[in-house]
Amino acid sequence: MTDISLVLPFALPPSELGNDLIRALNMPALASLLTRHSGLQYKTFDNDSCALPHESWLAHALGLASAPDRPDTAAPLATAVMRGCGLQAEAAEGHWFMLQPAHVHISRTHMLLSDLRGLQLSEAESRSLYELARPYCEEIGKPLLHGAPGLWFLRANDWSGLRTATPDATVTQSMSDWLPEGEHAREFRKLQNEIQMLWHEHPVNEARQASGLQPVNSCWLWGGAGPAAPTSQLAIAGGTEWMQALAAQPATVEQLIAQPGAAMLGDLIAPAQVGDWSDWLARMQRLELQWFTPLLAALKAGRIPRVKLVLSHRSGWTTVSSSASAQRKFWRKPTLNPLLKQS
Repeated sequence: MTDISLVLPFALPPSELGNDLIRALNMPALASLLTRHSGLQYKTFDNDSCALPHESWLAHALGLASAPDRPDTAAPLATAVMRGCGLQAEAAEGHWFMLQPAHVHISRTHMLLSDLRGLQLSEAESRSLYELARPYCEEIGKPLLHGAPGLWFLRANDWSGLRTATPDATVTQSMSDWLPEGEHAREFRKLQNEIQMLWHEHPVNEARQASGLQPVNSCWLWGGAGPAAPTSQLAIAGGTEWMQALAAQPATVEQLIAQPGAAMLGDLIAPAQVGDWSDWLARMQRLELQWFTPLLAALKAGRIPRVKLVLSHRSGWTTVSSSASAQRKFWRKPTLNPLLKQS
């Protein structure tokens, strides 16, 4: 019997809202896991990193990066995601990036990459835009593959040195500070500009705007990786299309209790990224009912030996472990305050 590790991106509230948010939560199971523990540690994370803490953790857990807290590039996940999209043969050779259609908001002073989840691209829209971009990419020697709606892959062997940033690391920042850097950065900018022109005033975008949806006016390159295969398996629930492609299996609490291992729950990412804290609170309450309550019960009953929670936000993560014996520390009054102890 092995331990359970549960990774929850953006389960840590932002410091300026933390007190108000935890007062609105009723989560006795999570409070018990956080307070009656056998070890708790908070680690800071570089705000200038090209990947968020949970993305770096994920790359490390899959055997694709050497350390979860020192990412030297933006989570080299592309070929692992390709395999999850059924492109195993193509992923076995060359250096690939994820290329994702995007909406960029342009103001007088800066550009902002919008949350890619908000695009809600259909299969037909994605295919139509892809077929416009593909011939140009092939013309410049950069094959482009369609993996899923809004999730494409670009082979660029000579761009392997590019330093790129994940979309979620970029969306709340000035986009100009997060564009790819390196010897071939100008070549990517040219490709990006060409694709933008191909899509300008395209019927897909005209129809989207008429329906009140964001136009697709740019693309984002990230996750460059060679053909190395991941060495670990991971259950994933929620999150983005690319996270789902990495899942060895869907994450359910029953499956995790029966076969302990590691799982990532991505349900909190979207509301935290756009600052929808009412939705964040509702999703936290669902996690209490669907995950923390049954995990605590299984821990107390001795069905699992230990539960480790990895709770993160942009600036760091808290790791807390609990066991059946730790839960007998009755003198520790359960509280959600450990969510605020970020120092």
